[in-house]
Amino acid sequence: MLKSILAACAAAVVLAAPANAATERAIYDFKNGSDGALPVSQLIAMGGLLYGTTEAGGPTHSGTVFAVTPKGVEHVVYAFNGGSDGSLPRAGLIDVGGLLYGTTAYGGGTGCGGGGCGTVFSVTPDGTETIVYAFQGGDDGYQPGANLLRVGSRLYGTTTDGGGTGCGGSGCGTVFWVTPKGDEKVVYAFAGGSDGSQPENAGVIDVSGTFYGTTVYGGGTGCGGNGCGTVYAVTANGHENIVYAFSGNVSFPYGGLIDVDGVLYGTTDSGAFYSVTTAGAENTLHTFDGGSDGANPYSRLIDVGGLLYGTTDTGGGSGCNGEGCGTVYSVTTAGAESVVYAFKGGNDGIGPQAGLLDVGGALYGTTVGGGGQVDCFAGGSCGTVFKVKP
Repeated sequence: MLKSILAACAAAVVLAAPANAATERAIYDFKNGSDGALPVSQLIAMGGLLYGTTEAGGPTHSGTVFAVTPKGVEHVVYAFNGGSDGSLPRAGLIDVGGLLYGTTAYGGGTGCGGGGCGTVFSVTPDGTETIVYAFQGGDDGYQPGANLLRVGSRLYGTTTDGGGTGCGGSGCGTVFWVTPKGDEKVVYAFAGGSDGSQPENAGVIDVSGTFYGTTVYGGGTGCGGNGCGTVYAVTANGHENIVYAFSGNVSFPYGGLIDVDGVLYGTTDSGAFYSVTTAGAENTLHTFDGGSDGANPYSRLIDVGGLLYGTTDTGGGSGCNGEGCGTVYSVTTAGAESVVYAFKGGNDGIGPQAGLLDVGGALYGTTVGGGGQVDCFAGGSCGTVFKVKP
């Protein structure tokens, strides 16, 4: 999907999109890779700046941590070298006492085929990076791709693979914690069957002392035999249970969960917005039609004044080779959805995959393509940081 989007932004004539209900502005477009490329993570605000990561870019194309002002002045805080310091940060950052913590999907050593098995890192705002923990790719997990969650003195996260030898030998993923001093423990290792498989880029949330998250696969034998995904709960001492197992047309929950008054809300890659209670009662509240209202909602939702906001990677019009260039949307907890902004596929950006950040009523996010530059590596543009005012 990403390659097709990048190719589309470089070549296609953008067709007319539906009228937008909000004003949008790309405050920064990544230009040539050295300043970062392909931002797929949610932004955070700290000290008047917006911080994020890019999956690629930097001198070795191993990714960056960047900062940008709300007016669009950007600088690279840290560029990964792709070795022991980590490589390919897909997750966003969290602020712990003025230090930024995040994960890289690879790097940290020479295991996992030579590219490293991933890291948890910290970086100061002035660019001093430290590896907190380097994964070994076995029982401890492999390929962390989700945002961390701070609970007390521990940082909780998930790995896509690792945790055993299931799922073809690479493991089916884990829930883990790590301390800032580098102590790591796997809370739960997925077995790849009815208990779920591969949390991918979805982290966990804390609801009254229990952690809730999603797996993209597992939970049954549907969807080609791999299962259609799950909502799961796991306690701090490692007891896991499946809250809900998806099936049929509502499947593959990539985006993680948000808790609103004790009810969990999320989206699926198949194009559904759903709610599920902690007791396991699921309700599909909205089904994206794949056209003007958006398609492929990958991101976790945020709650702004009782409305939930998110992004869709495609849809919203007929540009970008007919798939649509993506949307920012709002949805009520009852399922009434509205497109806030439909991307046109040019300077405004293409393919928002990350969640949004609310700063004073304005929504900030990133797109993986677009932004007016068509000479980035791989023949496409390098992405944007954008601002939408609903």
